[in-house]
Amino acid sequence: MLELKSPLFFHIPWDFRVEAELLYKIKRSLTVPPQGLPPSRMALLGMLLGLLMASCFTFCLSHQNPEFALTSPEKSSTKEAERKETTAEEELDSEVLEVFHPTHEWQALRPDKPKLRSDLKNGRLFKYVQVKKDQERTEELSQIVGHMTGQAVPVGSHVRLNLQTGAREVKLQEEDKFQSNLKALKKGKRLDINANTYTSQDLKSALAKFKEGTEVESSKEDKARQAKIKQLFRPIEELKKDFEELNVVIETDMQIMVRLINKFNSSSSSLEEKIAALFDLEYYVHQMDNAQDLLSFGGLQVVINGLNSTEPLVKEYAAFVLGAAFSSNPKVQVEAIEGGALQKLLVILATEQPLTAKKKVLFALCSLLRHFPYAQQQFLKLGGLQVLRTLVQAKGTEVLAVRVVTLLYDLVTEKMFAEEEAELTQETSPEKLQQYRQVHLLPGLREQGWCEITAHLLALPEHDAREKVLQTLGALLATCRDRYHQDPQLSRTLVSLQAEYQALATLELQDGEDEGYFRELLGSINSLLKELR
Repeated sequence: MLELKSPLFFHIPWDFRVEAELLYKIKRSLTVPPQGLPPSRMALLGMLLGLLMASCFTFCLSHQNPEFALTSPEKSSTKEAERKETTAEEELDSEVLEVFHPTHEWQALRPDKPKLRSDLKNGRLFKYVQVKKDQERTEELSQIVGHMTGQAVPVGSHVRLNLQTGAREVKLQEEDKFQSNLKALKKGKRLDINANTYTSQDLKSALAKFKEGTEVESSKEDKARQAKIKQLFRPIEELKKDFEELNVVIETDMQIMVRLINKFNSSSSSLEEKIAALFDLEYYVHQMDNAQDLLSFGGLQVVINGLNSTEPLVKEYAAFVLGAAFSSNPKVQVEAIEGGALQKLLVILATEQPLTAKKKVLFALCSLLRHFPYAQQQFLKLGGLQVLRTLVQAKGTEVLAVRVVTLLYDLVTEKMFAEEEAELTQETSPEKLQQYRQVHLLPGLREQGWCEITAHLLALPEHDAREKVLQTLGALLATCRDRYHQDPQLSRTLVSLQAEYQALATLELQDGEDEGYFRELLGSINSLLKELR
């Protein structure tokens, strides 16, 4: 085929230029009609010329050079590839590259390698290389772009450009390793298997020994390591024995309380053992359920009877246990009243006892009376106010005096809150309110002289004691107003306290405390003075 240059002209090869020039001269000579020839002879010559030109054209087509064609995509693609390669080499020459010196591990890529043929399987390119004994081996190859005339190398091979020689070199794999890997690949085995690893037969035998329970002989290092571990940890057999012993001594709170009561009630127990039993029992009866369980086996009555002991320590710790059991526990409070605990507590307060014992007894009495109007009635009937008055007026009992005043304040306000709650809820049968109305506490306080006793307690130096006394004076103001007016010492004490707390409140205000503690006390004093004017 001829290469088409334009729609009307063809590119004629060099071998036929002579013939073309000859035809051109003949045509030109014939186109110029010679003078004297008739028209018939001219027509005949034109036909001969046409036949000659057709035969020449046919001859040219039959003897054309295959190098020339109408379209030559291979030549154009080759030129384009050469152009790209030239550009890439120019770019490489412009960079500063590291010079690699050839070694025995590197082999230059040469064009005289065995011929390769390609095949496309599953979208992957495979090359088949002809080797000795006409054997074929299959490798996934990547073709090196450059002056290698189609030469291919295995995937992952290291390729470099030697700037000294201009040749490209590849670091080939070791032949032995390659051949072994190739054979293993053909057999379907894993490649690069370490010869020191276990075989499948070794693994099967080891597994059989493991199932039988036999131990594989370990090295000296393993034995030393195991010995060190045994020194750090205890054997499992010893741990099991310890856990069994611990399980034996585990007890419930109920069982512990029974054991403590038995120890306290035993005649063979010493005083120290009894005190220790009561001390431990107080910890458990703080819980409401445990305190009620103490009733189920008669332990509460045993502790109440301990108040009759001749030992002050036994009385003290027995009252300590009762105070913890009475707190906000109506069921235990009722059982205590029926068991005679109130009378025994008042007897201890009315007799000569150590101050520490009276503190615990007063604690038990307060726990029994709070939120229990029936116990308050019995307290008034048994002369409890007289007992407390004697206790407060005794020397060295200022600490007890503050606690007693606090108890009286709580009892007065508790009744007031019960009446207000009954009015707000409008209960049809306010049984609780009826019980409180049977408690004539305020008249008893007036008759027993508690208005004056409370006023004199303002002379206590502690701010906390003064606060509680001021609260009680305010609660008793409606009952003891005339008594307060008749007491000139009370007015002088209030005026003195007003000046003292005025200065303290000013200091608090300077420190940025608008609602400080001393300001509140000053407010209570000002309210009392205003009511007494």
